[in-house]
Amino acid sequence: MPTRVKICGITRLPDALAAVHAGAHAIGFVFYRPSPRYVEPAAARAIVRGLPPFVASIGLFVDAESDFIAQVLCAVGLTGLQFHGHEPPEDCERYGLPYLKAVAMTDDVDLDVAQSRYRGAQGLLLDTYQKDRPGGTGRTFPWERVPQDLRLPVILAGGLTPANVAEAIARVQPYAVDVSGGVESAPGIKDEGLMHDFCRHARGES
Repeated sequence: MPTRVKICGITRLPDALAAVHAGAHAIGFVFYRPSPRYVEPAAARAIVRGLPPFVASIGLFVDAESDFIAQVLCAVGLTGLQFHGHEPPEDCERYGLPYLKAVAMTDDVDLDVAQSRYRGAQGLLLDTYQKDRPGGTGRTFPWERVPQDLRLPVILAGGLTPANVAEAIARVQPYAVDVSGGVESAPGIKDEGLMHDFCRHARGES
């Protein structure tokens, strides 16, 4: 099965459409105010309404209040959720949507424990650990730390770019890859050429 691609941190409709045209299967919206890629729910709604059919729209949250998540879901019309904080499984599952649980690759992380705890997740999103920064680090982690026998699908994130995504896929063999800063000209502003190159290399094309 070809590796699927999610392009996260979308803030503008033209960028979303360019991502889909490049070959992205999903786009991500950051609903975490400290992030430079934060998008207001009304803006995200307009982007989702402008997407072509069969493109997943994923909302990223970090230890958000349940009322805020519910408001975003009512406003935007997301197809899935992505949790990057310390949310327990019951909080991830309470909204009735498929979800991904991000796992920071700390030195002592136990992915078997994580997949057992979040067994209801559609997959584990493995990201680089940086203190006080839940994602968007722009740095890779040692890919050899990802075991090949995880039961849950692996979504590989953390410092991916058009230059390294093919190697990352060859070494980790993830279900999907997730990119944000690696295809940007500025935080929250995507570069069409970089997105095309990223998706092309993710497909194994030279």
